[in-house]
Amino acid sequence: MATFEATSGGLPRQAIFPPHVTQGFYLKMFPLLVTRSQTAIWAGVALALLWLLWLLAPILAPFAVAAVFAYLCDPAVDALVRRRLPRPAAVLLVIAAAGLALVALVLVLLPLLYREATTLAQRLPALLDLFNQRVSPLLAERFEVDFRLEASQFRAWLGQFRDNAQDLLPVLLSQIGQSGLALVGAAANLLLIPIVTFYLLQEWPRLVAALGRALPRPLLPRTAKIVGEIDGVLAQFCRGQLSVMLLLAVYYTLGLWLAGIDFALPVGVLTGLLVFIPYVGFLGGLALAALTALLQGGGWEPLAGVAVVYGLGQLLESFVLTPYLVGERIGLHPLAVIFALMAFGQLFGFVGVLVALPASAALLVGMRAVAAAWFASPIYLGESARADPPQGAPPGNGGETA
Repeated sequence: MATFEATSGGLPRQAIFPPHVTQGFYLKMFPLLVTRSQTAIWAGVALALLWLLWLLAPILAPFAVAAVFAYLCDPAVDALVRRRLPRPAAVLLVIAAAGLALVALVLVLLPLLYREATTLAQRLPALLDLFNQRVSPLLAERFEVDFRLEASQFRAWLGQFRDNAQDLLPVLLSQIGQSGLALVGAAANLLLIPIVTFYLLQEWPRLVAALGRALPRPLLPRTAKIVGEIDGVLAQFCRGQLSVMLLLAVYYTLGLWLAGIDFALPVGVLTGLLVFIPYVGFLGGLALAALTALLQGGGWEPLAGVAVVYGLGQLLESFVLTPYLVGERIGLHPLAVIFALMAFGQLFGFVGVLVALPASAALLVGMRAVAAAWFASPIYLGESARADPPQGAPPGNGGETA
């Protein structure tokens, strides 16, 4: 192709552009420059949207909660729709069932917490005397440690605390009255959650289809594959973990009831629900059950029963329920779950805790892809991998000719 021969400013075109730069070169480069400029514009738009979401983070909490609830409840809604139930009726039925479950849980746990706190305040001086009579002599005899708890000082502190609490009550009431607008906002957010959840569940298939249409066509197959892997990991983990929680709640409730522990139902249910947070559920339930056994009296037998129930429960969870229902192939290690909850909570607050599990599942899939690329890279395989002939090809002679 001929070069440009026109002059510019008294100089021939060849003096400005090299002779080998042809008109076809510019025709080939122009679409590439346009594509790169469009990519930069859309990247700027994406960054602007992320910045806007960051600014709106304080008001996004009810929408994030509703999105999490909608994701968890969508399989149940789809199951009802497959049974020829209209989708609005299925959504209302699922939301009503979830709301009733939350109300029942609150009604079960609140009396437990109130009665435990009241009983602890009444019986703690007696427990301190029991500690001084039985545990302190053992510490002094075996470890030469003189450690005693003064019940009289505790009674004085408890009386002072009650007086301060009575004086503090009018102050708290006045502060609540002054912050009425904040309370109205919190109540509005709570009422907003089921409404947003309803609309998200109602429009969930259309939202998924709209997101699929918005993706660039060349990226659609790979993006759909990655999203499917993330959904598979997250769904399997959540459903398996929910099964583990329900079974352990039943086990701990029956076990504590057979051991003669008061409040076996709320303590067992709370332990089963807290199992979702690894180790925290077991230790928290054990501490609450041991405290209940101490407060109800009866010597060491209730404590021994609690130890047996929770020891067997930990073995059941670790070696039977979690491997069978959750599975090792998911890859979400308990320490990874704890770190994700703490890290996202530290970075994004309450909304971060809500999205910690989906985000950790997405990061897990991304890390698997990065690991696969790393193990297939020449840097990992070394230079010898490049020189290896393909399977079935005759070995070369080092590049030398005969």
